[in-house]
Amino acid sequence: MAEISNTRIEEVGNAPPLIVELIDNMEKLKPTRFTSHQLNAATLNFTHKLGSGGFGEVYKGTLPNGDSMAVKVLKGSSDEQIEAQFIAEVSTIGRTHHVNLVRLIGFCFENTMRALVYEHVERGSLDGFLFGNKGKLGFDKLSKIAIQTAKGVAYLHEECQDRIIHYDIKPGNILLDRNFSPKVADFGLAKLCNRNATHVTMTGCRGTPGYAAPELWMPFPVTHKCDVYSYGMLLFEIAGRRRNLKVSLLESHQWFPRWVWSKLERDEMEEIVKSCEIEEEEDREILERMILIAVWCVQYQPELRPCMSTVVKMLEGDGKIALPPNPFSHLVVRPSVMVSQQFGETTEGETTVDSQQFGGAIEKEPYSETTPIMRKFEITVASS
Repeated sequence: MAEISNTRIEEVGNAPPLIVELIDNMEKLKPTRFTSHQLNAATLNFTHKLGSGGFGEVYKGTLPNGDSMAVKVLKGSSDEQIEAQFIAEVSTIGRTHHVNLVRLIGFCFENTMRALVYEHVERGSLDGFLFGNKGKLGFDKLSKIAIQTAKGVAYLHEECQDRIIHYDIKPGNILLDRNFSPKVADFGLAKLCNRNATHVTMTGCRGTPGYAAPELWMPFPVTHKCDVYSYGMLLFEIAGRRRNLKVSLLESHQWFPRWVWSKLERDEMEEIVKSCEIEEEEDREILERMILIAVWCVQYQPELRPCMSTVVKMLEGDGKIALPPNPFSHLVVRPSVMVSQQFGETTEGETTVDSQQFGGAIEKEPYSETTPIMRKFEITVASS
């Protein structure tokens, strides 16, 4: 890698600094193909592990120019699964360039190694600051993180040549740089779709329980609005600075989104403000906007959810936000709610799909699957 870098410097020669910077920026936009030998050397044989997930393990490395990089070594149960992950990430994030999206530097595709090379984002993921031991962030920082994350998702949906659906927006996939600016990461589930397409064909369930939209788990049409739902669940956690599902709390407070709605419909915003430990008047106004936007984003019917560019405008204070409809009106909680420590526990029971929810486009039929959060609280879809 050093030889390649030196050759480029010699070719640039004594060009003016602005030209050198321009060429550097152009090269950054083009993913580099690395060999497994180069990545072994750059990561010191993969000694510094940054983390791991369902799609692989991530290691810290160093580029020839001294910049840090994150090398994601893909793993899976079969070559086909690994190749699908590789294609998903390279074909989506590889064609983006936005300050709030993690940048793909390059890749390695050899028989012995399938890896993706990303910029290294210094402070790690947002969940460490919201729920972990990295220290709590002030509400001012959190509100900026919420806005910038929304801008990154809006870019995927509305500004790319082909719309990109991420499918897995959650705190663990929001990385923070040294200035606490967020970068949306992990495009292993992402999918390109034609802007003219009304919905996306799904092959199996996607997303993370607790953040995934209901239509991802049920036989409903899927659109980019599933990301809006996930962002809404993320926004609840940013506003509350707690997990949406927290079994250590009283049963009525365990699922934060539904507790919030119960207060909103009774015009008890003060209770929400108190729960979120907000004291400054300016922060209070921001929190109230966040809460209303989050409820709009998690509407059961996708067509009621705002697009992400509208979410950005609302977060930035553009106009008054109307009280949203009840996003949980389709749910009926059984009298005896059994709460377990295991998130996503399955329970026996059927739900009924209400055709009126989607303008009569779907016939009413019994369906044995529900979302994980519905199964946990023994919630069923209300019949008409």
